[in-house]
Amino acid sequence: MNEAEMVIPHLFRCPISLDLFTDPVTLSTGQTYDRSSIEQWLAAGNLTCPVTMQKLHDPSMVPNHTLRHLIDQWLQTGQQVDPESLTVMGPGPSLAAMKCSLQSQESSLENKLETLKAIRVSSDELSSRNSYMIQLGFLPLLLELVFGQVEAEQYRDSLKLVEEALSCALKLLAFSELGCLNMLKEESKLESLVVLFKHGTPMIKTSVWIVLLVHHDCEASEAGIKAMLALCSVESNKENLIREGAVDGLISYISNAQVKEKSAAPLAIAVLEVLLGVESGREAVLNNPNGVKALVKMTFKVSDHQGSENAVSSLMVLCTDSLRAREEAISAGVLSQLLFLLQSQCSGTIKTKARMLLKLLRSKRIMDQNHGTI
Repeated sequence: MNEAEMVIPHLFRCPISLDLFTDPVTLSTGQTYDRSSIEQWLAAGNLTCPVTMQKLHDPSMVPNHTLRHLIDQWLQTGQQVDPESLTVMGPGPSLAAMKCSLQSQESSLENKLETLKAIRVSSDELSSRNSYMIQLGFLPLLLELVFGQVEAEQYRDSLKLVEEALSCALKLLAFSELGCLNMLKEESKLESLVVLFKHGTPMIKTSVWIVLLVHHDCEASEAGIKAMLALCSVESNKENLIREGAVDGLISYISNAQVKEKSAAPLAIAVLEVLLGVESGREAVLNNPNGVKALVKMTFKVSDHQGSENAVSSLMVLCTDSLRAREEAISAGVLSQLLFLLQSQCSGTIKTKARMLLKLLRSKRIMDQNHGTI
């Protein structure tokens, strides 16, 4: 990359081509584009503003003389640039053309796959391009490519496309406010999640976990966790979920969920309890450095007792046959948590389970101590 390219102020670049403005014009939405780029965008049949995605009721363009004057002044101060170094995207289609390719119903599967590969390469080359792609609405478009299909047959024909779209989406997530992930609350998207978990490749399944759990207070996480719970109704799915990292994902979500925030942590605990019914699930929790701690954390909360029963039951399963689990639980403060729980206004069922866990920990502790003295 030429040094000259690096010194071009972002405000002097067209959001579509990412080139230095040559003829800046402003739309009714207040956004400025290079005339040739926005004309190409509109000629392609787009009726929205590329940045704001607002519908253009008035497609007229007003020359932005102020910006043109600022650019001229900037160039005259000695910031001369070789025209060949101004194309941020390099040879190939512009961002607008890429977006049109992904949106178009006429675009073939092969064309969309090539476009996604170009987006991924472009994103890797210069991270600042990711913010432009966010502004142009690429993230919801990529998510729609991933979760917009419902039938398993549709996904079987386009698994490579889904993999590429997920790869691109993951790169953009770090630059986004993530509100678009709330689209996954839609019933059709939830169905798509289940299909992907059933028929997707290991890479797809792993990427979907990251998409769903990367942002702890995002409502999309609840949809993903509900999808896991639905899949757990089939015994064979439990092993698949554990193998693809479901346990680690759930523990990460629970560990990072803030006590004062509304979250799906109680639901995540419920799914974790189901997975503990499988030996590999118990091993996965014990092998996670935050596994037992996350369960202890959910045992008692001042605000409410959602998740307490599942947390206590899960600890019972782990602590019954594992000295390591008992030691980690006690070290994490489970005894005081259980005592707080017994003094709270929780249900009788929860208190009964709390007493059983306390009794188990005390009796096992005595046995462990006696065994150690032999």
